[in-house]
Amino acid sequence: MLLPMPPTDSLFLLGETREHPMHVGSLQLFQPPDGATAIDVREMFDDAIAQDEVAPLFQKRPRRSITSLGQWGWDVDKMFDLEHHVRRNALPHPGRVLELLALCSRLHSTLLDRHRPLWEMHLIEGLEDGRYAAYFKVHHSLVDGVSALRLLSRMMSSDADERGMPAPWAPRASEPREKPEGTHPNPAQLALKRLGDIVGLGPALAQTINRALREQGGAMSLNAPKSMLNVPITGARRFAAQSWPIDRIKGVGKASDATLNDVVLAMCAGALRSYLLSMDALPDAPLIAMVPVSLHSAEAGAGDGGGNAVGAVMCNLGTDQADAGVRLEAVHRSMQDGKDFLGSMSPMQILAMSAVGLSPLALYPVLGLTGTLRPPFNLVISNVPGPREPLYWNGARLDGLYPLSIPLDGQALNITCTSYSDGVAFGLTGCRRTVPHLQRLLGYLDEELAALEQAVGL
Repeated sequence: MLLPMPPTDSLFLLGETREHPMHVGSLQLFQPPDGATAIDVREMFDDAIAQDEVAPLFQKRPRRSITSLGQWGWDVDKMFDLEHHVRRNALPHPGRVLELLALCSRLHSTLLDRHRPLWEMHLIEGLEDGRYAAYFKVHHSLVDGVSALRLLSRMMSSDADERGMPAPWAPRASEPREKPEGTHPNPAQLALKRLGDIVGLGPALAQTINRALREQGGAMSLNAPKSMLNVPITGARRFAAQSWPIDRIKGVGKASDATLNDVVLAMCAGALRSYLLSMDALPDAPLIAMVPVSLHSAEAGAGDGGGNAVGAVMCNLGTDQADAGVRLEAVHRSMQDGKDFLGSMSPMQILAMSAVGLSPLALYPVLGLTGTLRPPFNLVISNVPGPREPLYWNGARLDGLYPLSIPLDGQALNITCTSYSDGVAFGLTGCRRTVPHLQRLLGYLDEELAALEQAVGL
């Protein structure tokens, strides 16, 4: 039986082409347990593959038919082939991080097979320091960033001595339970709430457009300048990643009454300013970043853990300002203003207004306008909170967790950050042709964090 797919999920299938893959990914670095080697870890994975147990989420494949009136839905793959989805790769000598990032760049450039469940996991051997890596990619129609991190947390353990853990794709021993009897919403109350949401869409749209015209924060912007990032892109990707201590970032936020996310955005703003200056391509007007806002509820872990629930805030990055402290103030003010405005709406209204703000991304390519008109924003910068304590898989410590995301047509660079344990990892995913020397941005991020510390007196 074909299960209906929510429209927010099916959009990622409808918008996908060879030049625009719509999957997200993560690179995980593992330190083998004491006394073990990467070969021992490989044997653990071989044993896990032999068990051939797969969670329901990872058996879902997209399909549409006459009975669904051509709409996308989810079907169970009755010919599921685990060895197609779980693969092994080895790095060329000398097995540095440079070779690892190059491999992930290539793996992230290829489309997932729509005739099968939309995910792959690659065990990567040959790192010079004895660690091993895992690259996991999954279609955005199946999960968003928050859902993916929740799945990761459920796949691992905080106990370094725990053994006999199932494979990452296997069913969990204890799946989330249904809500207790009596906690389900009353159907009549739910219908009234949805009616109120619909009635409120008109005023919400009017306010959103009015704020955009007045250059105030919200789900829409009309002020993003043209830049070298806002042109048609190819399907080839380049990936760069690095982590910074979370205490340094929190320290800047505490000293300036800003949030951790504000500081992350300010780091990106300063790095982008330096990068564009080095390319002689810095616009006079400040860049605008689309910042996803998770709308997952506390009960979002129920079911199979998939789905998408994301709104948007448009953030002024202050890249026209030369002072790091002034840029941080501009970011903080813009984000606070946008969040205050979204706080007056229901989740349904936020999704609707966010869709309006993002709509040019779908319309411009169809009308051939990408790169000719002002973009709705200049890039996506996302910060997804991750596990706060060290995690292990059968004793192997997760040393690093680096996100890979989706550059869009007219949006050649995506910056996604993930906090894990005592660090914040920045994952930069760019169009290989459009964003040259992507690695330089990591150096600029480091310089900007130091400049922010100096600006706030640390």
